[in-house]
Amino acid sequence: MRPNVLVVFLDDHAQWALGCYGNREVQTPTLDYLAATGVRMENSFTPTPVCSPGRAAFLTGRLSSQHGVHDYLNVWNPEVDQRNWIADELTLPEILRDNGYTTGLSGKWHLGRSFERAPGFDFWYELADEHANQEHLDSPWEHSPAFRGGYNRHAVTERAIDFLRARDEEKPFFLHVGYVSTHSPWEGRPERYVSRYRRCDFDDIPDDATYPFGRMASESLMPSRRDRRETLAQYYASATEVDEQVGRLVDELETQGLRENTLVVYTSDHGLNMGHHGIWGKGNGTKPYNMVEESIRVPLILNQPGALLGDQSRTEMVTHCDLFQTILEHTGVSLPAETLAERDYPGRSFAPLLGGGHVAEWPEEVYGEYGNLRMIRTRTHKLTLRYPDGPAELVDLVADPRETVNLYADPRYAELVAELTGRVERYFGRYEDPVKSGLRVMELPQHNMEEVWRFPDTDSIWWE
Repeated sequence: MRPNVLVVFLDDHAQWALGCYGNREVQTPTLDYLAATGVRMENSFTPTPVCSPGRAAFLTGRLSSQHGVHDYLNVWNPEVDQRNWIADELTLPEILRDNGYTTGLSGKWHLGRSFERAPGFDFWYELADEHANQEHLDSPWEHSPAFRGGYNRHAVTERAIDFLRARDEEKPFFLHVGYVSTHSPWEGRPERYVSRYRRCDFDDIPDDATYPFGRMASESLMPSRRDRRETLAQYYASATEVDEQVGRLVDELETQGLRENTLVVYTSDHGLNMGHHGIWGKGNGTKPYNMVEESIRVPLILNQPGALLGDQSRTEMVTHCDLFQTILEHTGVSLPAETLAERDYPGRSFAPLLGGGHVAEWPEEVYGEYGNLRMIRTRTHKLTLRYPDGPAELVDLVADPRETVNLYADPRYAELVAELTGRVERYFGRYEDPVKSGLRVMELPQHNMEEVWRFPDTDSIWWE
């Protein structure tokens, strides 16, 4: 039978906030185990460092300038279109279901119309407002009773287990589990987790100077930043809580005898700053938006006993668009030539790497965007361009890993700026849809009430 796929897709779980990525204080034993017995991608990036576009990139395998989602969707604001923003895309669950898979989602969707099952999913449980205790459940099977007695913080796991137990055992499955615990506000986590972190040193978080290329915005303005130690304890507690829930899912797979035939993937929509660079948040934690390392780097762990070569740490640079292609290859699903031509996917499969192999001419750079911002990150430098009028930044990631010095206007780097600018323009010229291009964001539908291109001088009043 073709392999099952369990994708655990976090919200705001930064790469630096896991033990297997070098954090010495956060406790993530399940994820550390999956990394030690599986494959850890050291250089995994989101194409857009904010929730909705990052999720859309994974589900569609395409860039914001192709699928048209350029910022987070404020699902609580009636002024924002509540349609399914990727309804005209061909998504990973749609492809897999058309190829014989049973598909399910439990957790965060954040791409519009959360109360309605999205195309491609047989099972749907979406918790649009985690504290409203309002279930959006659409299941073809009998399921456990609705939760009573207040907010159930483990509802996403419970419904995912419902799916695993009720599915057709004769068919492979694809299950997308979206946890939100690591998202702000960083407060109110279970005391049994938080108490273990209040005496931590938090020395893994650099004592940075304040970000010099913009002002604080969005989550960086939240009152929680005033109590750094408590806020960090709450965030670390969130990581440990999620780790425990992932352990429950792995235990369920083992109980059903499914571990050896299930690819388990752990990743996040984008990274997060928790005081790094003075920022609290991700790409929209500053205005203008940023592309600092902590915003764009995501964890990516893949594990399937016997099918993947364990204890691997790979340094290839990959994105969510590559992960889309990798899952398709791993499941043996090939897209028709006309679909490949029509969709013009920017990602490549790195499936051979998972077995310890090699992929010829793997790119030595990744590209990103956020509305009318575009970026190229090489092994040594990062160029961030903001169209049409800037500002722009060039940083030397080797000499200046904390990204404090802007070399863009330095005459000594003029040739490098020109070269990298040309690569950015050629890349997006190749892949962008002229109608949905990030360079047209002022003409495209509004996503929220703090888009920097519409409200450059407005302090945030909404948070995703």
